[in-house]
Amino acid sequence: MPYVSDIKALTQKIKKFRDDRDWLQFHNHKDMALSLVLEAAEVLEHFQWKKPEEVETHARKCKTEIAEELADVAMYLLELADNLGINLSEAIELKLHKNAQKYPIKKARGCAKKYTQL
Repeated sequence: MPYVSDIKALTQKIKKFRDDRDWLQFHNHKDMALSLVLEAAEVLEHFQWKKPEEVETHARKCKTEIAEELADVAMYLLELADNLGINLSEAIELKLHKNAQKYPIKKARGCAKKYTQL
């Protein structure tokens, strides 16, 4: 199966899947945002109650299942952005630029503090 790596092309495949099933009627902004959070929680569930030394082993062992949950998150994210008329590539670029201003390399390198604490 050929894989698509372009955000726009992936979004089109997701929309075709949705539209072939007549699901747009259920994909309002609130429910899409809710579904995004629920799927993200399913990713988190893989690591819940794991000791730090157990996380890496679990991630390797359950890579396929985690990948499926991450795919669910990504699909809801891409569709929600499209439904809202947000160019996600542009939004990411703008956010990276904004974060670069908030977290200059000289202050933030190797530091996990929030930008207000740098």
